[in-house]
Amino acid sequence: MSVLQRINVIMLLIATLTGCSSLPEEIQHTSEPFVTKTSSTLSRLTDNYRPEQSTQGQSAVLLQDTGWDALAQRLALIETAEHSIDIQYYIWNSDASGHYLASRLLAAAERGVRVRVMLDDINLNEREKLLAALNLHPQIEIRIFNPIPSRRGFVKWLNLLSDFSRLNRRMHNKSFTVDGVLSIVGGRNIGDEYFDLSDEVNFRDRDVLVMGTVVTAIQASFGQYWNSRWSYPVSLFTDKVSADLPLSDKVAAPHYKNFPPLPEGNKIAHRFLKDLLAEMSWVQAYFVADRPVPIDEDNTSEPKATARLLAELADQSNQEILLESAYLIFDDRQLEALQRLTSNGIEVKALTNSMASNDLVTNHSGYAGRRQDMLNHGIQLFELKPDTKLCEESTRDLSKCAPTTAYGLHAKAVVFDRQVAVVGSFNFNLRSTYLNTESLLVIENKHIAETLADDIEQAMSEDNSWRLNLHEDKLRWYSGSKIWEVEPETDLSERIKSYLLQLLPIEKYL
Repeated sequence: MSVLQRINVIMLLIATLTGCSSLPEEIQHTSEPFVTKTSSTLSRLTDNYRPEQSTQGQSAVLLQDTGWDALAQRLALIETAEHSIDIQYYIWNSDASGHYLASRLLAAAERGVRVRVMLDDINLNEREKLLAALNLHPQIEIRIFNPIPSRRGFVKWLNLLSDFSRLNRRMHNKSFTVDGVLSIVGGRNIGDEYFDLSDEVNFRDRDVLVMGTVVTAIQASFGQYWNSRWSYPVSLFTDKVSADLPLSDKVAAPHYKNFPPLPEGNKIAHRFLKDLLAEMSWVQAYFVADRPVPIDEDNTSEPKATARLLAELADQSNQEILLESAYLIFDDRQLEALQRLTSNGIEVKALTNSMASNDLVTNHSGYAGRRQDMLNHGIQLFELKPDTKLCEESTRDLSKCAPTTAYGLHAKAVVFDRQVAVVGSFNFNLRSTYLNTESLLVIENKHIAETLADDIEQAMSEDNSWRLNLHEDKLRWYSGSKIWEVEPETDLSERIKSYLLQLLPIEKYL
């Protein structure tokens, strides 16, 4: 049998197996009328903190510094919700924090709150029946973005290959909006590793609590995804659903060793939020998200709206660009644009994961293949150490840090000229630029921008990261007086795997 014949047989097999899929190609939703905001405890609470002078800005923000902050704020919002909770995530794990948040959402639904949850399909991990059971609650509705028609095992991934141009587009956005008044946006998914709770790996991450006019834009973006033709009711995924709800109030709240208990109950949550709102800064801010369904889904060569916005902000910079990104890959076109900036004296400094702190060798391989090019184009590179002091500052628990527990970077943020700060779901890699849908919160405020810039620069310090440079056209890693000629704190097998992966044409998909 010739190679061509074998390929034809394989493609026929894929077509046969995936032809059994039962999901429709798209969904036509009944358009839901726009609901005017109803007065609630949260709306009255936020009204007390609105500035008298409009020059202060129409939105308020608060950076979340730790996993405890991030989880506590989400829980407090759920406990105080009276009308609606709209949630959009790439990943929702079935672990302590994931189960507890789900149980509190169920409790909110029980008291009459309308709960809508939008999840990407790629990480459902065969939890369709669980989600479908929650979806039976009259106040809970769950939708899945751009699902792979076949739902199980090997056939599922064959199905992915058969419609690669569409199914490779994933929803990476993150938002958590309550009563149309307060929202949390940024880089965190839902799971123990994003809240400093895991015994396997924890992440330095970043979110922002927001209120004011920008929340309207966040909620409008959620509505676009919710009603898009790639948004599927979870009830379509299984015909065997138990009427017994899978969660109850008996799910225990996660415990932090050296933090206060998480806010439980309406009174404690209300008091917690009241103190929190007093700390928020009023700023000029706006929210940008990519279209849920691209106009031309087969075109993966043009940067999407979020990528174009970041490029515009970079072009407007005069002095400095500081960025942090879990995954970092620039292509030739982007490198040329960055070269123009650095040639004009603009300092570009990037913090990303080292091989030792990266949770995915595949993603690190894409960055490693471009690392020397980035340095040659004037970009200053810093790689996070797995034993960074930042972990203990965030977790207050050495057992959650290396060497006991792995630690890495998951945050996605950038600061332009210490004047404009951007926090969102956007990794500075090719998948975020060309394929995934992403969202960004842009904050035009010198104080917030300087605070974020200082935080990123602290992470770049020699206590926390290795600084990269070229010596006789060879990569070197520096920390104080120490120099490494190969990836620090890695073994030969990891480096070989990374090198071999660099030989594959998968850069855009990492």
